[in-house]
Amino acid sequence: MKYNTEIDINLPLDKVVALFDNPDCLKKWQPTLLSFSLISGELGQPGSQVKLVYKRGKKGRMAMIETLIKHDLPEELLATYEAPGVLNHQKNTFIDLGNGKTRWQSATEFKFSGMMKVVAFLLGKKGFQKETMKFHQLFKDFAESNPE
Repeated sequence: MKYNTEIDINLPLDKVVALFDNPDCLKKWQPTLLSFSLISGELGQPGSQVKLVYKRGKKGRMAMIETLIKHDLPEELLATYEAPGVLNHQKNTFIDLGNGKTRWQSATEFKFSGMMKVVAFLLGKKGFQKETMKFHQLFKDFAESNPE
């Protein structure tokens, strides 16, 4: 499953990238993030791995491993996210639109196995796109309220 998403943020490129690239800001715009911990490598460098744990539902949790492939912001940040039955390839790009505005573009590809194939079928591409756009909007709201 592949799709692209984008959102315009009312902040200059350098401020958007600084907020997006700061792991200390993650919990401020990802409210279901419970923990973020470095597993291997140097944080922010290609090859590094981070474990992310998210709250799912009332008592559930979902852990995933982020592997950083390329870190060349604002032009490109490539990473994979692995969870049981799911492999997500994510490419993020930030574009200066001028007049203090920035466009965040994401190219997303999911691969599923096991029971997650059924879940993916039931949710459909639109369900996954909607979830991605929710995080885009959460980041936009956070960034625009923290312009320092």
